[in-house]
Amino acid sequence: QVKLVESGGGLVQAGGSLRLSCTHSGLTSDVHAMGWFRQAPGKGREGVSCISQLGDFTYYQESVEGRFTISRDNAKNTMYLQMNSLKSEDTAMYYCAARSRPTYGFCSAFQRDYNYWGQGTQVTVSS
Repeated sequence: QVKLVESGGGLVQAGGSLRLSCTHSGLTSDVHAMGWFRQAPGKGREGVSCISQLGDFTYYQESVEGRFTISRDNAKNTMYLQMNSLKSEDTAMYYCAARSRPTYGFCSAFQRDYNYWGQGTQVTVSS
């Protein structure tokens, strides 16, 4: 079983930056593509960004393109999301997710394609 733990959330002013981390433990051979999702109050969960197992493919939701950067360090079993130029609309609970089945050179932005989830870390951007 794989366990995912997010960290790095907090309160920041608009225009500021945060870096989220997601560390996984358990069977590392079960962790392939990974992604970040978020859920704002009263809204559904949406895909923000994802990264393939080797980091050779990334995806960003249009609203975060150019402001967020996803990366992973497989030696440390950790994925990151560097968030710059934060806006009030980025306020949400951020979740990391991992997929146990391989998708070589690709990652998905859909929740249904991930079977491991973290508990979430809150990001609040004040305007």
